[in-house]
Amino acid sequence: MEQQKKKISLPDNAYRELKAGEEYKPLMPAESSPAEVTPYSVGMGVLMAIVFSAAAAFLGLKVGQVFEAAIPIAIIAVGVGTALGKKNMLGQNVIIQSIGASSGVIVAGAIFTLPALYILGLDAHFYQIFLSSLLGGILGIVLLIPFRKYFVKEMHGKYPFPEATATTEVLVSGEKGGNQAKLLAIAGLIGGLYDFAISTFGAWTEVVSTRICAFGAMCADKFKVVFSLNTGAAVLGLGYIIGLKYAVIITAGSCLVWFLIVPLIGAVSPEAAALTPENIFTDYGRPIGIGGIAMAGLIGIIRQAGIIRQAVGLAVSELTNKKGGAATTVERTQRDIPMKTILTVLIAALITTLVFFHFGLLGNGLQSIVALLIVFVIAFLFTTVAANAIAIVGSNPVSGMTLMTLILSSLVLVAIGLNGSEGMTAALIIGGVVCTALSMAGGFITDLKIGYWLGTTPKKQEGWKFLGTFVSAATVAGVMLVLNDTYGFTGENALVAPQANAMAAVIQPLMTGGSTPWILYFMGAILALVLTAIGVPALAFSLGMFIPMYLNAPLVVGGLIAWFVSSRSKDEALNKARFDRGTLIASGFIAGGALMGVISAVLKFAGAEWYLTEWAASNGAEWLGLAMYIILIAYMAWHTMKAKKEE
Repeated sequence: MEQQKKKISLPDNAYRELKAGEEYKPLMPAESSPAEVTPYSVGMGVLMAIVFSAAAAFLGLKVGQVFEAAIPIAIIAVGVGTALGKKNMLGQNVIIQSIGASSGVIVAGAIFTLPALYILGLDAHFYQIFLSSLLGGILGIVLLIPFRKYFVKEMHGKYPFPEATATTEVLVSGEKGGNQAKLLAIAGLIGGLYDFAISTFGAWTEVVSTRICAFGAMCADKFKVVFSLNTGAAVLGLGYIIGLKYAVIITAGSCLVWFLIVPLIGAVSPEAAALTPENIFTDYGRPIGIGGIAMAGLIGIIRQAGIIRQAVGLAVSELTNKKGGAATTVERTQRDIPMKTILTVLIAALITTLVFFHFGLLGNGLQSIVALLIVFVIAFLFTTVAANAIAIVGSNPVSGMTLMTLILSSLVLVAIGLNGSEGMTAALIIGGVVCTALSMAGGFITDLKIGYWLGTTPKKQEGWKFLGTFVSAATVAGVMLVLNDTYGFTGENALVAPQANAMAAVIQPLMTGGSTPWILYFMGAILALVLTAIGVPALAFSLGMFIPMYLNAPLVVGGLIAWFVSSRSKDEALNKARFDRGTLIASGFIAGGALMGVISAVLKFAGAEWYLTEWAASNGAEWLGLAMYIILIAYMAWHTMKAKKEE
């Protein structure tokens, strides 16, 4: 019995850096042959891809909520497998999760950009949306695979991988059962009900700000200084897993924008003086963050040039090796799709993209080739940036990188004589392909990290990811057309589509001669250079400038809990036991919050009138929100401190 328990427990070095000479051995050893690809796992994965693609597209456009599908799919996979009495499902559940999780990343790539076509009064056809999503997803997969080993193995323990951690804990606990599964289920129930009470009923305020008191309201109105905090359980759990170091760096970026730049602009600009701090952040702070993300990405590309060269060198060596090299000697848990196959798929995808651009979009040979070069160069170079961001904060800054793509592609297209309506259509389709590619790269590295921890075969994850991408692309294209016909993206009662509206606002002046905040982009870029020079991670800091304060500040709270519970004892074994228990609770908060978030959004979409609008907007609801948040923090710390060494 004890032997069986050990078999389904993650090794002690799963989440930490390895010592000299130490090796990580996954839950399912390389020499084992676990069941992975079966009719059941593929069928369930496809079903999850269809359901969650439709749900994420509907909810992201109608309600304005974009949710990560990986964790809810993992929960469903575990639950259905248990209900059907299936055994040894760990490998199959990873395949289900990996195929199904294509939905979230494909939807994000599509709805962040392509609805802007409708918003700007342009035409969009099914084949344009489908091919943009499909080709972008395929490019994201094949461009990431050469970097898999670097991110998931060589950088083991150096990145927190918060979403991958939470998903892994769900899968392991479901397989293990017993106390660990019970603890995860209880934490998931508490976190889920807590967030459900906020999002569905408005039982208390989700975001608490310093406007809660008269002095804070005066500071916000007069000095443009405001501090805000998301009180959700899922975000708190995310902060715990990210840890204090990265949480502080990310939130430092928010502090610079909200406590220095926003008040300064409010004081010196008569136009900004009439705006709220939130509007000043959107108009001035976020563009600085975009510039910082872009420059941090370029710096990351330069620093990772060796890794990129290594990947390219491997591709060339395998391509020129007629015997196929020594691929057969690679252990199962490190076996990728052969580089020759990757290059073949990449070339086929690029040729298809060129044909799509020429015959389905532009009709001009030079412009089609330039558009293809924009897609390939940006997707190739920023694949590592997207993966890096996911590894650090669990949030892909794909909207920031897509805005950068739209700006660059618009400038290039205008330079070769393409502007106006045709230019906007081309730039948005190009942006859609790049956005989906980067979204896929960021999301897929999560799947591969989960597989690395558990011991699945990367080659199988990679191969079947193409199926999930095809199914998700077809689903989201159909859903988007139906939504446009049913609700529309402009006018009264139109779909929200906040990201696409932002893309439309950026691209229109570029293609029609309006103003663009170049000085703000430049400021962000210079700041990223300075941060790099003094040794501060520029990407994490720039993410803090781009993502609102209320989503970053809770990361520090979660990081402080992680630091507190793991440093109270002089016994390092006890500290580790407490930290691991906290990781399980945090994963439960994230999983419960994600699952209930989907349910809440579905209820909103169905028109459920349960939300207490007047109460949720009141001062009392905000004070109650702060009190409930303190109780949640106390519960998490207290429950985590109950850990014992033998756990």
